[in-house]
Amino acid sequence: MGKPKVAFICVHNSCRSQIAEALGKLLAAEVFESYSAGTVKTALNQDVVRLMKAKYQLDLTQSQTSKTLAALPTVDIVITMGCNVSCPTLPCRYREDWGISDPTGQDDMAFEAVIATIETKVRQLASRITAGELGNYD
Repeated sequence: MGKPKVAFICVHNSCRSQIAEALGKLLAAEVFESYSAGTVKTALNQDVVRLMKAKYQLDLTQSQTSKTLAALPTVDIVITMGCNVSCPTLPCRYREDWGISDPTGQDDMAFEAVIATIETKVRQLASRITAGELGNYD
């Protein structure tokens, strides 16, 4: 099968799921393929765009767009961000919720904390996949 396909899902696909997709591509591309989507297509959060560019030199406006679930390929792993509403569902082999609060409307410190949490979780996810903890994808 090769590398598993991981979908980071949130309702709006404008902030947390976009961060996770970008960091998955940056930090774990050798372990899994990263995607993100939501049930509602909205513009990328401009605070996320600005802070990800400053911290990782990633220009999300050039590499990513808001997508709905229908735009995703068949995925192996679904990570929901913690939507505080009914999170979108998608068929997969493994699913977990990261329970990360949406920083939209808050200051940069809130966004930076969310970005740091997602970075840690992406690195942990890559380690768990490599260790075979989430199933075999070879």
